[in-house]
Amino acid sequence: MGPAGNSLGGMSLDPKLLAILACPEDKGPLLWFADEAALYNPRLQRRYAVRDGIPVMLVDEAESVDDGEHERLVARADAEGIRPTFEG
Repeated sequence: MGPAGNSLGGMSLDPKLLAILACPEDKGPLLWFADEAALYNPRLQRRYAVRDGIPVMLVDEAESVDDGEHERLVARADAEGIRPTFEG
């Protein structure tokens, strides 16, 4: 995957939207996994769903991930060059 707004085989979000999306809890940047339709906060190990192209940025709706899933997502982001939604 290239820049945050591009996707290969997955859902796409507007790059302008991605540039301002932040975790509603810690206000930090997120990782966008287009093919999983998810935004991920590696600091809090929380995943936010994107439904019908709309990010669901509600803390109560976020999914906490276990250490194994966290490691998978971070390793994938590193391997595929997935960059944070903004530099925080």
